[in-house]
Amino acid sequence: VFVATLGASDYTHVEVTRTQSSEDWLSSHVRALAFFGGVPEMIVPDNLKTGVSHPSRYEPELNRAYAEFAEYYGVAIIPARVRKPKDKALVEVHVQIAERSLLAPLRDQVYFSVAAANEALWGPLRELNLQPFQKRRGSRFGLFIELDQPALRPLPAQPFEIATWK
Repeated sequence: VFVATLGASDYTHVEVTRTQSSEDWLSSHVRALAFFGGVPEMIVPDNLKTGVSHPSRYEPELNRAYAEFAEYYGVAIIPARVRKPKDKALVEVHVQIAERSLLAPLRDQVYFSVAAANEALWGPLRELNLQPFQKRRGSRFGLFIELDQPALRPLPAQPFEIATWK
């Protein structure tokens, strides 16, 4: 499961992926940006081998395709430090929320494709983003419209095309 969350609003994108390969990882990023309708200033991903070829506390080295993705969208990618989940605490919480409120109700269903599983997620995900907060005013979607959407830069005319380097 790929989870992306915007910081100010908690607006969340969740999708099922087949693998954690570079192609699936980058495709999930492209779909997340399309879901949000814009590009944030910065992305803080996990420190996966798929995205980071050489983890370092000060100068992590991104894989070539991931670096090209960042350059194409003009976004800074600052991977979370190894074994430092607090670097991306908001997403860690939303992974739990996704598991409990989105995936758990679907656990007894059988899906024959990733697309079918994602189709089943869209309705509950929309409900999650529209659901009012318990301890704050508004909802994820309401705060997204108010805070995050104005701060996002526009998407390029064409989505990023993944290249395979050999």
